[in-house]
Amino acid sequence: MQKAPIVLVAASLALALAGCAASNAASSAGASAPVYIHMNGRNDFLEPTVAVAPGEPVVFVNEDTGFHNVIGYHPTTGKPNPAVNGDLAGTKGAGHHVATYTVKLTKPGIYDYYCSVHAVLAKTYGKAVQPAHRPGVHGYPGAMAGEIIVTNDPNLIAQNPATTAKKVLAGYFGG
Repeated sequence: MQKAPIVLVAASLALALAGCAASNAASSAGASAPVYIHMNGRNDFLEPTVAVAPGEPVVFVNEDTGFHNVIGYHPTTGKPNPAVNGDLAGTKGAGHHVATYTVKLTKPGIYDYYCSVHAVLAKTYGKAVQPAHRPGVHGYPGAMAGEIIVTNDPNLIAQNPATTAKKVLAGYFGG
């Protein structure tokens, strides 16, 4: 009589594992939910560091009326890294289209970026650079900069801020 429950448990486990495999296949195929990085009127990236799986979409969301851009660079050399480059028009306000830009990075690594409207690259040691606040620009006093970590480490990905799961944040324009 105990064989029936064991068979049911084994069948349930097989179905669950099949569902996980299908879910992982969908994630590998690029069906994963995007990770959002928001820009606001303070002229900063609200989520300056995010981690994503290779090929997972990263969507920059401009919840500001002004223009922003995303410019990739190599911090050790200062050379451009166009893998993340994009422009985002300003969002006119509540009820209007919210400007976005999407990038999918497939190679694991760290992708540094900044908004050249609100930050400049400044030399540090040797040829290394880092973003610095652009003089004369209002808003957040720091550099408008961030990084995307492309990794296969699920623990690192799980540490993204909760806001990265939402396209439009409460209190900002309502697209």
